[in-house]
Amino acid sequence: MLGILYDIHGNLPALEATLEDARGRGVDRWLLGGDYGAWSPWPVETVELLLELSPSTWIRGNGERWTREPPWDRPDIAPGIAEWESGFGKHEGWLYSLQAHAELDGVLYVHGCPTRDDESFAPESGPEDLVLLGGVSNRTIVFGHSHQQFRRAGPLGNELINPGSVGMPLDHDVRGAYATRTDDGEFEFHRVEYDVEKAAVAYAAMGEGFGEMVATRLRQGSD
Repeated sequence: MLGILYDIHGNLPALEATLEDARGRGVDRWLLGGDYGAWSPWPVETVELLLELSPSTWIRGNGERWTREPPWDRPDIAPGIAEWESGFGKHEGWLYSLQAHAELDGVLYVHGCPTRDDESFAPESGPEDLVLLGGVSNRTIVFGHSHQQFRRAGPLGNELINPGSVGMPLDHDVRGAYATRTDDGEFEFHRVEYDVEKAAVAYAAMGEGFGEMVATRLRQGSD
């Protein structure tokens, strides 16, 4: 069984609980979908725990890309990103070099959408879907970035699956989210209880602004 983990964001308590839950369900291989833990309380610890998972397929999220390419089209966040250390240490260059897409058993895995890693499909269909697909058709596409667990049909014969965020859910449910794919090809969604307050306090300790904002997100499961 394949465990599909997206958007961990350095939330080590959530990751530990998710891995325990997934192993209990029989997960024995892994798809890791990006945004592992830059600018978080536990960046190295998160990556080193993930490195213990085998076999695993990794893809890069915008968080890993932004460690070397700050989003200068986002003046609200780019200056801060450019000034902060990611916290990845020796792992930063390798994470930046990861592939943007992966294909496993006929399924396309991306971080945000086939055309960008920092834009994603919404839970409800809209005209922007065609732009985000970039011409991809008749595929099952698994993606993250928006931190909202859902599944729906997309245009051009595509099926869109967001497993949700392990470490920073934004769908009004504070539990960690992930998905599995069984050996017969069926996707299943899961939610996991973890020590939300421990993670929120650790983020808040990073300081006013970003740290406090993330702490609030964790406590309420939304912005």
